[in-house]
Amino acid sequence: MLAALIIVFREVLEAGLIVGVMLAATEGVAGRGRVIALGISGGVLASGFVAIFAERIATLFDGSGQDVLNAAILAVAVVMLVWTVVWMASHGKEMVLEMKTVGREVREGSKPLAAVGIVVGMAVLREGVEVVLFMYGIAISGESPLNVAIGFALGVLAGAAVSFALYRGLVAIPVKMLFKTTTILITLLAAGLAAQSVGILQDTGFIQALSDPLWDSSWLLSDDGAVGRVLRTMVGYRAQPTGMQVIAYVGTVLVIVALSHIVNGRIAKAKQAQVSAKPA
Repeated sequence: MLAALIIVFREVLEAGLIVGVMLAATEGVAGRGRVIALGISGGVLASGFVAIFAERIATLFDGSGQDVLNAAILAVAVVMLVWTVVWMASHGKEMVLEMKTVGREVREGSKPLAAVGIVVGMAVLREGVEVVLFMYGIAISGESPLNVAIGFALGVLAGAAVSFALYRGLVAIPVKMLFKTTTILITLLAAGLAAQSVGILQDTGFIQALSDPLWDSSWLLSDDGAVGRVLRTMVGYRAQPTGMQVIAYVGTVLVIVALSHIVNGRIAKAKQAQVSAKPA
């Protein structure tokens, strides 16, 4: 039971942290609850489907099929997170106004809800596959099905409780700071997932350049411990990052900053042109 509880808690927490940030980032946006719920449901169903064919998937790409799938899932999540941050950069004021004025919506059709739903689905999918596989391994090891079920339930509840506490902590931040805080968190989250995807591809041999660790901070904080795992999910902390992982991390941050700057510049020019075009 303890093994199931720890494993499920760890995986639910990693997915729940991402869900919590997405919920906080879209606080006040109409329809966000439905889309995120669909993302979670889709991720759970897809993880079960993938787990059924796990053995066949694992044999692909010279036995690295599961790793390649995980890297692809992370890559999709990174793209969606970049889209979300750029959207928030261009609609930040409208989002703040919406959160202050009940019933007022940001422009229809421009909300990043699709991206948010996909990010949530990818997070749940990746962790869900691992949960299913781990639970199967524990079950066939001789552990009582009842103990496994109890451990699973307690792990889900504990992981969800911690994730909910994070979400409530974020939304308790003043509205103006909430927007800035979630933007920073999503940027670091995207960078961390990009680095993690590169690390998986390096472990499988698909990327061999700059594969040596640049430093080792395990003596200070291991990324396998409880705090290290939370920081790894939230901000992409790595105790032994490779050169390519650092490049992926920094590159993702720079791309987001550059795209946000470009979008903001275009919006500012468009508003200035509208002001200039108004008759005196």
